[in-house]
Amino acid sequence: MNSSNEKKPLLYVLAGPTAVGKTELSLKLANKLNGEIISADSIQVYKYMDIGSAKITPEEMGDVPHHLIDCLEPTESFDVARFQDMAKSAMSDIYSRSNVPLIVGGTGFYLHALIYDNDFTDGASDPIYRNELEKTGASEPMKLYEELRIKDPEAAAAIPPGNVKRVIRALEYFHVTGEKISEHNMREREKESPYDLKFYVLTMPREILYDRINKRVDIMVEKGLFEETEKLMEMGVKPDMTSMQGLGYKQAYMYLSGEISRDECIERIKKETRHFAKRQLTWFKKEKEAVFIDKTRFGSDDDIIKYMVDFQPYQKGS
Repeated sequence: MNSSNEKKPLLYVLAGPTAVGKTELSLKLANKLNGEIISADSIQVYKYMDIGSAKITPEEMGDVPHHLIDCLEPTESFDVARFQDMAKSAMSDIYSRSNVPLIVGGTGFYLHALIYDNDFTDGASDPIYRNELEKTGASEPMKLYEELRIKDPEAAAAIPPGNVKRVIRALEYFHVTGEKISEHNMREREKESPYDLKFYVLTMPREILYDRINKRVDIMVEKGLFEETEKLMEMGVKPDMTSMQGLGYKQAYMYLSGEISRDECIERIKKETRHFAKRQLTWFKKEKEAVFIDKTRFGSDDDIIKYMVDFQPYQKGS
């Protein structure tokens, strides 16, 4: 992207587990940087999915431009390659205005693909084999996940069992190349970013984060998560679609379909969201350029902003 003699374009990333408080802080950081926010969230990209994704409202956005929010219909597919394309296009627009892109989200796989410009055109595909996996995944998703745990336990540990699409991709990659996709991803992690990268991960003590997650789920239910999911079902959104893999919606769909009770649904959302937050942190800890920020160690958001703007962690010899 840039020769060694060219100055790399500045890129800020604000990541962290769900419910840690990225949205509010991202607005303040964007205002400080003259920045524009690009959402790295696999569900907020969809229209009509506001409550379950904790989507920022137009009022909350204020004067800060936001990208990759409310772009797709809930029936459309969305994956890391499509995210990368859409995000890079948004970044080009932002750079053309001499503004700073600020990537905000908790989907580590998406963030890494964008930050290090991963190549998804490796040709490691077998449509016939993939079709067989998709048929199995539609009826026995855990059977595929257990197969992945045997063939590539590192990949299985990083992929939620319910993300059948990524499980299939990992199995297909192994089938075609004979190499674990986790090993491929490890090589990608060693790449140098083509950006002047300022990568920050917000954290807080686990007990505080888990309490915030539990309260957030209760608030989502009060605001109408089930009613929102019911409308999506009426629009023709099916449980195997990408949009329905989002935490909250997947469990709400099961409740509304009569598979589980309301109370069990709520508890499942809380439990699986806590597990997801743990996986998010595990992923970010492997990012070599990520700087972790424990929010509870700062007196205010302004103190955190100052720390992020002033900190220079990537200078050679530092």
